[in-house]
Amino acid sequence: MYYVYILKSLKNSDIYIGSTADVENRISLHNRGAVKSTKGYRPWELLEFYQYNSRGEAVQMEKFYKTGQQKEKLKIKHGLVAKW
Repeated sequence: MYYVYILKSLKNSDIYIGSTADVENRISLHNRGAVKSTKGYRPWELLEFYQYNSRGEAVQMEKFYKTGQQKEKLKIKHGLVAKW
């Protein structure tokens, strides 16, 4: 199984979207500073994750969630921006 996960930075309330086969290990890597792109925004909290049958499907959905419109919907869903 593969997963798309949504993290929230407890430092600046930004969100990060990624995909992995091991969510728990990947969050640990983010929080240890082993992921260059997220190192400066630690600590991270898991908001949600979605399960997929293949890596390709997970990567495709990760790209979808990273689009501006979908990312904004996630921020609104988790109370990170004001609703209009």
